[in-house]
Amino acid sequence: MHKNTLVTITLMFLLVCVCSSAGAEISAVDRPDTATGNDHYLGNRAPLLPSPFIKLPVGAIEPKGWVRKQLELQADGFHGHLTEISRFLVKEGNAWLSPEGSGQHGWEEPAYWLKGFSNCGYILGDKRMIDESKIWIEAALAGQKEDGWFGPDKGRKGAATRLQGREDLWPNMIMLFCLQNYYEFTGDKRVITLMTNYMKYLTTVPEEKFLVGYWPKMRGGDLLYSVYWLYNRTGDKFLLELAKKVHRRTAEWQNDVINWHNVNMSQGFGQPATFYMQSKDLDHLHAAERNWRKIRDMYGQVPGGMFGGDENCRPGFTGPRQAVETCGMVEMMLSHEILLTINGDGKWADRCEDVAFNSLPAAFTSDLKALHYLTSPNMILCDRHNKSPGLQNGGPMLHFNPHIHRCCQHNTGHGWPYYTEHLWLATPGNGLAAVMYAPSRVIAKVGGGTKISILQETMYPFDENIHLTVTASRPVSFPLYLRVPGWCENPGLKINGKDVSAKAGPRQYIIIDRKWTDGDKVDLNLPMKITLRKWTQNNNSVSVDRGPLTYSLKIGEKYVREGGTDKWPAWEIHPTTAWNYGLVLNENKPASSFRVVRKSWPGDNQPFKADAAPIELRARAKKIPAWQKDHLGLVGKLQPSPVKSDEPTENVTLIPMGCARLRISAFPNIGSGPDAHEWK
Repeated sequence: MHKNTLVTITLMFLLVCVCSSAGAEISAVDRPDTATGNDHYLGNRAPLLPSPFIKLPVGAIEPKGWVRKQLELQADGFHGHLTEISRFLVKEGNAWLSPEGSGQHGWEEPAYWLKGFSNCGYILGDKRMIDESKIWIEAALAGQKEDGWFGPDKGRKGAATRLQGREDLWPNMIMLFCLQNYYEFTGDKRVITLMTNYMKYLTTVPEEKFLVGYWPKMRGGDLLYSVYWLYNRTGDKFLLELAKKVHRRTAEWQNDVINWHNVNMSQGFGQPATFYMQSKDLDHLHAAERNWRKIRDMYGQVPGGMFGGDENCRPGFTGPRQAVETCGMVEMMLSHEILLTINGDGKWADRCEDVAFNSLPAAFTSDLKALHYLTSPNMILCDRHNKSPGLQNGGPMLHFNPHIHRCCQHNTGHGWPYYTEHLWLATPGNGLAAVMYAPSRVIAKVGGGTKISILQETMYPFDENIHLTVTASRPVSFPLYLRVPGWCENPGLKINGKDVSAKAGPRQYIIIDRKWTDGDKVDLNLPMKITLRKWTQNNNSVSVDRGPLTYSLKIGEKYVREGGTDKWPAWEIHPTTAWNYGLVLNENKPASSFRVVRKSWPGDNQPFKADAAPIELRARAKKIPAWQKDHLGLVGKLQPSPVKSDEPTENVTLIPMGCARLRISAFPNIGSGPDAHEWK
């Protein structure tokens, strides 16, 4: 037999292995096969490319454990009470609430806020939030004009951004997401009517006046997504022509990273891949990856899944003390979630988790009652004082304050709700996929239409074990997809207590195709190893990972009240312990330099706190006395590693990066001999 044939047969055997003991066919794939569709959930309608994953309706996924806690804290925190705090949400004179669209204020802020506020309320079933959301949704629905325009009249006149009479389509793009979420939650057909009339109006806007202005042009991908969302529900052919127009008039992200504003980058880099669903041009799909890699290669040689774009990326400002907007984090997460549904590649789930676990939590106080504008991987002081030009923005960008940070104050609320809504996705073949792991319950139709639920019990990302329990009224056959993260090499699998060979590699999906019955259990183990990443472009600094979590030096945090109100105070955070350490590593086996310490799970289900981290690493380190904060209070710039130090070796504690508001996440490493450098 020909050698290549033998190899092919062997690979096929490894790809699909039948496990008679579990009564299931187990296979591993890079992404779902879209040859079959889904009879129960709405994916792409032809001629768009079929969907490898389909988002479930709002409310189909019930968060549990720590995820639910984030949403509850958000509801009780500043974002859930912004109508009491923000001047932009004052109802009197608000153009979004006016039938005529007139008023003294009302631009992006109300829609930004509503996008996260309403979804948080829908997921939690919070009547207060749902009722408040309805006020704004009803106003948007009632405010449509005869020609199809809706929203503030100032947007139509361009008054908010000096477009001189040409429509500012940006705020409406955000409100379209709010309406889509509302429709998925309620099925209110008025949303379809409004969106259809609005899209027809957009077809009449002359090309030279369409998507003009900085924000609309950069963020046209949001509008494109909404056009396809509507097309998949109505099948109106004019929408496909409108989609081409939107793509033509959007900044040309298919050619390059077209703009270096951090939020534009996070929102816009994937736009070509959205259009790929219609164009079917692989260059459009590949452009999203090229853009992402260019951003990370130039300004993202740091842990945490983001990049140094403190407001805009700047040549020479590429180290781990450079920060990114909280807006940029949540928009990057949503871009990853959308891209995951477009082509099914597990790398987008990996990247979303990287931001969600390591960067996003530290942008807020742990009670989610305050936030700051900018967050960096290395941050040793969060105060109210100006840090420009070390950070591009002037003003109190690091101050944890619920009353300021205008765009982030309103926009960041959609981070956790959209993350929750993408934990589980529907698949071709009437199946379900656990694409991002977190405690949750999904209720969905599978197989021939049987409604089932699957409870996911886990402390992931702090633990490597995931337990799934199926509840079904009768036996039903369907495929269950389980993502293997890119950092996991040897996943373990049990079905009803019996070991099953998964035969799946990193960034593949295990498919369990079987007849499921009530009470069936699946246990997935994702072994987490300690690994180090060397950031050669940032002076050979290193970061420490275990599974999806990156670890930071635990620095003592002292909260100092500075401003705000008694109900909604603002805070500075000052260090109370040394931070200027370099790691002492075993050169031959760097991972052996760390010891894992498991602690009790926090009783309040909030693990993203410095003193409540359920897992820590112990490491050895030496102080670098010459490494000090600069005159602005920023951590001193990194210098080349390895670094000489005559200080004694100390034992230090590392905690998950998302638990640390003050942190060193990109470390110098200590060395000796001719290659070691004096820190100057």
